[in-house]
Amino acid sequence: MLTQEILDQYQTTIGIECHIQLKTKTKLFSAVDNDARNAEPNTLISPIDYGLPGVLPVLNQKALELTVRAGKALNAEVAHFSKFDRKHYFYPDLPKGYQITQFDQPTVGKGVVHVPFEGGFRDVGITRAHIEEDAGKSTHPAGKDYSLVDLNRAGTPLIEIVSEPDIDSPALAKSYVRELYLLMKYADVSNVNLFHGNMRFDVNISVAKKGADKLGTRSEVKNLNSFKSVEKAAEYEVKRQIELLEKGEEVVQETRGWDEAKMRTTSQRSKEEALDYRYFPEPDLPPIVLTDEQIKKYGDQIVRLPAQIRQDLVEAGVDKDSVETLLEYPVLIDRLYKEIEIGAQKDDVKRIANWFANEVVKLIDNETDNEDVFTAPGNLTKLSQMVAESKLSSSAAKTIVVESYRDFVDPQVTAEKLNLLQESDAGAITEIVGKVLAGNPQAAEDVKNGEAKAIGFLVGQIMKESKGQANPQMAQEEIKKQIG
Repeated sequence: MLTQEILDQYQTTIGIECHIQLKTKTKLFSAVDNDARNAEPNTLISPIDYGLPGVLPVLNQKALELTVRAGKALNAEVAHFSKFDRKHYFYPDLPKGYQITQFDQPTVGKGVVHVPFEGGFRDVGITRAHIEEDAGKSTHPAGKDYSLVDLNRAGTPLIEIVSEPDIDSPALAKSYVRELYLLMKYADVSNVNLFHGNMRFDVNISVAKKGADKLGTRSEVKNLNSFKSVEKAAEYEVKRQIELLEKGEEVVQETRGWDEAKMRTTSQRSKEEALDYRYFPEPDLPPIVLTDEQIKKYGDQIVRLPAQIRQDLVEAGVDKDSVETLLEYPVLIDRLYKEIEIGAQKDDVKRIANWFANEVVKLIDNETDNEDVFTAPGNLTKLSQMVAESKLSSSAAKTIVVESYRDFVDPQVTAEKLNLLQESDAGAITEIVGKVLAGNPQAAEDVKNGEAKAIGFLVGQIMKESKGQANPQMAQEEIKKQIG
């Protein structure tokens, strides 16, 4: 059994290859629909995608633009000259026998991702990000002696983001892939829907004794589709490899799969080296040549990235956990910035962000269409200001947010309709306080004797008597005044 003392003697090295499906209308080299989510198997295919003799691929211009945008989000170099290559391998879901990809001259070169981790940031280097077409999909029906091939995915435009081996723990691996997810989401490069395979991870893991002059033999766990599975698969592999080394055995370089149910990796095949793929330049596609103006144009299409959002919201007083929650919901981030653009102040931003993080995300998680929430800019700020001016209690404001987030009209109108406006008339509050004090003489005496909890009890009774409409601050002041 591995003890923590043994684990501490080893150094972990992790590199991750991330395949991201680009959000184009058509495939990378053919005019076939790129959205195969609800399509019948083998209905979205073209002779180009399975390589019939005589067909010629044509590069999807939008895929190139999105790749450049991804490069900018990765703080990476974008090449003025890049080209396509053929990568040969033979598998049932790749009927033409080769994949069009980029080998030695990719469109996106070295970059860096600043990963939020353990209260600070860690830098993970990017080796490259290259454009390639996806293969089809093989499925293996349970209990059957055959496999099925669906070529709807063949020809789907991908970028493969290859990290440097800078990741030294499964926890950092999880944080890195989440940050990639957010970068591609906010750069509007991909739908990054993990369930539908828009983003898949191949994780390379090796271990070696600390101080060793070379890295250990690596294994590659392929086709992971969640942040949690990246972390858990890496954790399992680290322990498996250390156990082998502790027994005096060797780690075999191989491709492994992840069994989610059993939470373990399993051997799939020995790992091929790059030379096995017989790369050579793609003869049917010209090189990609980009000018400075084109690179700037495509990169400038990014509105804002997670780093800027974090800075803006933390400066406004939003706590870091709420910021990370909101980053999962671009529609709410967009609505928040619209309030800022029309004059929301720091306190308003903080209050609105808290409503979003604590109330609205629960509503959104239960729905599929979230693009038409809070469609009238300015009303959220007005609602916040009504709270600041004690026209509404914080709980009443939350009620308005929940009740009307789909059809968010003037909050004054909604507050009147729901009878939520606070009673701030001094005469009315004086009358209610007098009634409550008369009905609770012991609590009144406790307040007089300096017991702080008693005043909270009395304010609660006043709110009950007023059906939640009394201004609690005015009520508290009136209690002290009447008790003397």
